[in-house]
Amino acid sequence: MHKCWTRIKKMATLSLHTCRVQQPHATINRIHIFLHFTAILFLLYYRTTRLFLEKNVPTLAWSLISISELILTIIWILIQAFRWHPVSRSAIPENIPGGIELPGLDVFVCTLDPKKEPTIEVMNTVLSALALDYPPEKLSVYLSDDGGSYITLYAIKEACSFAKSWLPFCKKYGIKSRCPRAYFSSFADDERLLCSDEFRIEEQKIKAKYDEFKGKVEKVGGEDENNKVVPDRAPRVEIIHDNKNNEENVENQTQMPLLVYVSRERRPSCPHRFKAGALNTLLRVSGVISNGPYLLVLDCDMYCNDPTSARQAMCFHLDSQLSHSLAFVQFPQVFYNISKNDIYDGQTRTAYKTKWQGMDGLRGPLLCGTGFYLKRKALYGKPNQEDMLLSEPEKNFGTSSKFIYSLKGNNEQFIANKDDSRDAILEESRLLANCAFEANTEWGKEIGFSYDCLLESAFTGYLLHCKGWISVYLYPKRPCFLGCTTIDMKDGMVQLMKWNSNLLQVGLSKFSPLIYGVSRMSVLQSMCYGYLTCQSFLSVGLLLYGTVPQVCLLNGIPLYPKVSDPWFAVFVAIYTSSLFQHLYEVLSSDGSIMTWWNEQRIWIIRLVSGSLFAVLDAIMKCLSKKKVNISLTNKAVDKEKFEKYEKGKFDFEGAAMFMVPLLILVILNIVCFFCGLRRVVIEKSLEEMFGQVFLSFFVLILSYPILEGMVTKVMGK
Repeated sequence: MHKCWTRIKKMATLSLHTCRVQQPHATINRIHIFLHFTAILFLLYYRTTRLFLEKNVPTLAWSLISISELILTIIWILIQAFRWHPVSRSAIPENIPGGIELPGLDVFVCTLDPKKEPTIEVMNTVLSALALDYPPEKLSVYLSDDGGSYITLYAIKEACSFAKSWLPFCKKYGIKSRCPRAYFSSFADDERLLCSDEFRIEEQKIKAKYDEFKGKVEKVGGEDENNKVVPDRAPRVEIIHDNKNNEENVENQTQMPLLVYVSRERRPSCPHRFKAGALNTLLRVSGVISNGPYLLVLDCDMYCNDPTSARQAMCFHLDSQLSHSLAFVQFPQVFYNISKNDIYDGQTRTAYKTKWQGMDGLRGPLLCGTGFYLKRKALYGKPNQEDMLLSEPEKNFGTSSKFIYSLKGNNEQFIANKDDSRDAILEESRLLANCAFEANTEWGKEIGFSYDCLLESAFTGYLLHCKGWISVYLYPKRPCFLGCTTIDMKDGMVQLMKWNSNLLQVGLSKFSPLIYGVSRMSVLQSMCYGYLTCQSFLSVGLLLYGTVPQVCLLNGIPLYPKVSDPWFAVFVAIYTSSLFQHLYEVLSSDGSIMTWWNEQRIWIIRLVSGSLFAVLDAIMKCLSKKKVNISLTNKAVDKEKFEKYEKGKFDFEGAAMFMVPLLILVILNIVCFFCGLRRVVIEKSLEEMFGQVFLSFFVLILSYPILEGMVTKVMGK
């Protein structure tokens, strides 16, 4: 008892983490907000007074450009919430007392189609999770195979065999890159410096075993029959490795975590619920097997790059001042296949280095779908009211008495009192993985991951914040998780349309952050979510801004003040203010001028293509109840596409549909610019038309990749 109190007192004395307000950024942001907003008010005053008080104003064109500027203003106001109070956090895992018993941790990895999600990549993610620097008796890894394919089950058994050699090797030599594929690539070259002969011999043996494991999986996976997704199947749950029985590994003095394969039941007549359904199945199955109080959710291609990530997350979850209301710790998504030029903005700098830190100062960022450590009980209720739904357990959670028992008391009591045989637990797990189990329960509504949006994690995180939970954002120097991003226009646009369409549907639903959220969270936090759900409307504003002034230029109709008019300075101030604010954010987050330019360019391209289609898709679904379908992002790397991406060349292959509005915009601007410029020269009206000439020219510069793609395609034919 005395030792226990000593450890608790030590935790209270030593800080497990730090939180620092980015004061210079916050101050500069607030000054900029005030000045920029003042200029916007002058612009709106100019538009309104000219429209209603002057007779010679072109009513239709003026109204359209005013609507465009109003849309841009509203979205700009929402985005300022991210800039109001940015914070930076750091974890100090070495301050966790050595004798403290860490809580149980269940890792969830989800996969569906082995043709689009290469099995060997999925197994590398599983192996990296098994190798986390966490007590093996407290760690459990669950793989959800939503395709029910033979190759996935075969591969996880082979991965388990390889792990018995891989884990001891990693722990013996303190390897940081514990994803085998990453370790045996150039990413881990620095870990091989100044190594002993003994190490090199063992490394060669491990490399041979990995190549053998990889060869077996690829050979079996090479047969189409083994890669098939089975849409009609019974549930299957297998304990691949039981961490209560580590006798076979005694010689290596290294225990392995629990490893479980789960393939939930699928029937054509039952709703699928996509990834949210898979995660809720894992919640239930893990509840009767390991019942870890905390969860780590990973995409199948997002491997653990730093084995200490779990301990870093626990620095927040174990903090007595935070833990009662802390739902999750979110890590950024970082990608290993980003080129130096990064023409598609694959690193998503503006989200992970700017916006999420801004949300972190407003009770926390949203749930990003992968790389987050989540408190299990947060999915069952409100802070300090997690057991409220247990008043009617069978009605809310289902008819499994074993699962309901797992919800009562803490994890240690559950493990200590669990006396069921392995066969009985597996039988109960199959019941919990039955597709009819959730019928007439609160799963997907009040319990677990929500079914109301296909972006299950982001929407669930939003609901958690609405219930009063908070979250934190941790961006360590060494990326804790690394994944693979899209490297062509087609996959990027499909992904963008899917995200933005579903977010916009939330914005147009009863759950709108600006209606539902604003009464349940702070105004600034609801503004952040409001921006995320409504940002697609920027495509409408930019489309108007990319067409109306240009058509008016062609016809000699001025929409902006003369260069000599004092009102012209207002437009110049707003334009330069926006550019310099963006440039400041890029440079202050270790970006470059090239990063700034690429972000400007891809922002326009995305808005006028993927985001525009997202608006149309969301409206169609809201009006006609269009059937929901989902397509996986292809995570198999095409060498030809990757080489093109590395050279900084845009790849539009297969993206013809998304390119239609872009091509129309480019062709329109080419015609309007040259014909309009000719007219300006003849009529000597540059002072009146300068704003429109410059705008059309700027659109053409941003559209250079489209022009290059058009010329290349024509020349190729």
